[in-house]
Amino acid sequence: MTVRKRGLTDVPKIGHHGGTKEAGVKVEANQSEYVVVKAKEGGVQVIGLTRGLDTKFHHTEKLDRGEVLIAQFTEHTSAIKIRGKAVVMTKFGTIETDA
Repeated sequence: MTVRKRGLTDVPKIGHHGGTKEAGVKVEANQSEYVVVKAKEGGVQVIGLTRGLDTKFHHTEKLDRGEVLIAQFTEHTSAIKIRGKAVVMTKFGTIETDA
């Protein structure tokens, strides 16, 4: 079965009972929010931050100008930090960084 997520991409749905299983992690369908980041310059950094008592970096990506990254909030990712000039698109709207 395939589910269309806000017109961004087709996401295969694995598992059952309203959740998906991605990279071995059970994620409830209502907790899976996507963020689209488009770099306006080279060297934009997108940093995933962990959940829990201590917030830590758990993943970073460096984007070239014009590259697009689709990131997802998961059981392990509670925040995404962006360094550099980029356009960020969420279900709440579009934001352009000033950096």
